[in-house]
Amino acid sequence: MLSDPVLTHRPEDGWDIPVLVWRARVPLRAVSSGPLGGGVGPRNWVVNATVPMSYHRDDPAAHLAALAARFDLDGPGVGLLTGVDVAEVVTRADTGVRAWATVGLGTPLWAAADPAPAPAQRVGTVNIVVYVPAALGDAALVNAVATATEAKCQAIGELGLPGTGTPTDAVTVLCPAGDPAEPYGGPRSIWGAPLARAVHAAVRDGGAVPCVPWSQRRTG
Repeated sequence: MLSDPVLTHRPEDGWDIPVLVWRARVPLRAVSSGPLGGGVGPRNWVVNATVPMSYHRDDPAAHLAALAARFDLDGPGVGLLTGVDVAEVVTRADTGVRAWATVGLGTPLWAAADPAPAPAQRVGTVNIVVYVPAALGDAALVNAVATATEAKCQAIGELGLPGTGTPTDAVTVLCPAGDPAEPYGGPRSIWGAPLARAVHAAVRDGGAVPCVPWSQRRTG
């Protein structure tokens, strides 16, 4: 079981910066594209940390590992970063699946578009964390990431924004370990369907509110 996230703060560069922390009662199976704990494997916790828009560290995994140590998080976990104020996390649930999204859509882009410089000082990260209350096989976990991404793209389209996401979006899906494990995670599967609905609602509702960079709000 994955806890609801706890909002806490860390002192850094003279600021008190918000952090969301999820803890698992027992290790969960996870798949993640986050800078810390990415890939597939057992995970004990998730951290989603706000950073100033001036963030320029080239070692985000080490930074997140240090944050985990600060909060006494033991064992392997997942770490995510965003310019969004993570206190504005949006939570949605469907048929036992829970999804949390911190939504910054200031720099939407089409996945297959030519690269272009991103406008300065605009929040551009969507971090999605999902808990599925049933064991998923490796293929189903990977499929669940695709399903979450499709649901995110649907929400962005319904918001009328020109893009499929932002350059730094991340998805994490966690589930219990167990056997037998569900083989499928697509949008018409037993658990993929509620996952898609929960993620879609979280991103749509989070993206409907104009997002100001945390550091800009802090200084302005």
